[in-house]
Amino acid sequence: MVFHGHSVPSGYAKTPEVRTFDSYPYQLLVLLKQQYPYAVINIIITAKGGENSIQGAKRLEQDVLIQKPDVLFIDYALNELNIDIDKTYAAWNSMIKKATSRGIKVILVTPSPDLRVNMADGDNPLKQHANQIIRLAQENHVGVVNSFGVFNDLFAKGDSLKHCMAQVNHPNKMGNTLIANQLFKWFK
Repeated sequence: MVFHGHSVPSGYAKTPEVRTFDSYPYQLLVLLKQQYPYAVINIIITAKGGENSIQGAKRLEQDVLIQKPDVLFIDYALNELNIDIDKTYAAWNSMIKKATSRGIKVILVTPSPDLRVNMADGDNPLKQHANQIIRLAQENHVGVVNSFGVFNDLFAKGDSLKHCMAQVNHPNKMGNTLIANQLFKWFK
């Protein structure tokens, strides 16, 4: 399994600290090994802090597809709040098509929170990107994990989300657990 994206799948907590084993890729690995103790499961993280999907699409061939993953997770939306949404659509769509054309299963990940974004605004940029990612999954017949939806549901119940965050835009271990649990549903 390859995790391609930005700082969150990389394991960033409070910058510059990287808490690799708290990250959702490693938490998912633990869940999978508990469920399938005889399976050989390897994870590779090609994510880079600060990167967006346009940059990630440029290095997909050399860093991701060369690994020949069985499953590719793509998680970039948190770093795309100030980028034209049509350009991010094209970058995500390109990555999806390149991977699926090689028989790689793809699971898209909607953004985790950024506490600077007004979650009470029903049309906030995180939600716009989450909706676009869900649409991309439907159009390309690939998997999607709506992390944004999980955090948004907590917020709607009155949760400030601060207890899920290491800093304003990086989830802590608890926040990563929420994401890993959603990803794990694809493997039960």
